[in-house]
Amino acid sequence: MAFDVQNKTVLVTGANRGIGKVILEEALRRGAKKVYAAVRNVDSAADLVVAHGDRVVPLRLDLEDPASITAAAEEADDVDLVVNNAGVLKTAGALAAEAVETLQYEMNVNVYGLLRVAQAFAPGLKARGGGALVQLNSVASVRSFSDFATYAASKAASYSLTQALQASLGEQGTQVVSVHPGPIQTDMGADAGFHDNAAPPELVATAIFDALVESRFHVWPDPMAEQVAGAYQPFAEQVIEAEQQEKAV
Repeated sequence: MAFDVQNKTVLVTGANRGIGKVILEEALRRGAKKVYAAVRNVDSAADLVVAHGDRVVPLRLDLEDPASITAAAEEADDVDLVVNNAGVLKTAGALAAEAVETLQYEMNVNVYGLLRVAQAFAPGLKARGGGALVQLNSVASVRSFSDFATYAASKAASYSLTQALQASLGEQGTQVVSVHPGPIQTDMGADAGFHDNAAPPELVATAIFDALVESRFHVWPDPMAEQVAGAYQPFAEQVIEAEQQEKAV
């Protein structure tokens, strides 16, 4: 179920900065005919329009606002590829006073946001032949960290949903990709204290489109992610990916 972005229409959430911005730019570099920059504030995508012209279309989409997701799916009814990149991260340990409130916030964006996006865009993807859905998860989805306990929990939940979506959307011919970066050089990463050994976001963008072409579900795009994958991948191949491979035969 390979997907080539050439001459396709793409939607990227959180496309105005960080990983989302380089995903948008990589899609254009690989020949996408149009990319929706799906952001909370459409004015934040103005620079992208200046740089790329009418190949970039700003579109309001807020993962905390279900109505905005529904409206975006209705407006962008020509999308072939949805990249759900937007997410939030707060530093909170499991015993922190604010842990419950922080987890609720991260779950609402990182988990319920994914579910809302998948439900809103699935019919359109099906109507256009299947297309693809890419979800930005994290190495924290398979290995928790004490200072980021709530974030890791939310990403573990989004990873679980991504696995289920691979099966559900696969029935309509939609390819699903789960991306698991380690620390990346972004504003969000810097705010979380990821200064040392953070990888450039371009690695993530390149790995996503390579995985789409190669029909791979898991993506481990940077050095830290590759280390985690070295231990985790045998389980992923034998348990998570095995059923989907059997269905494809």
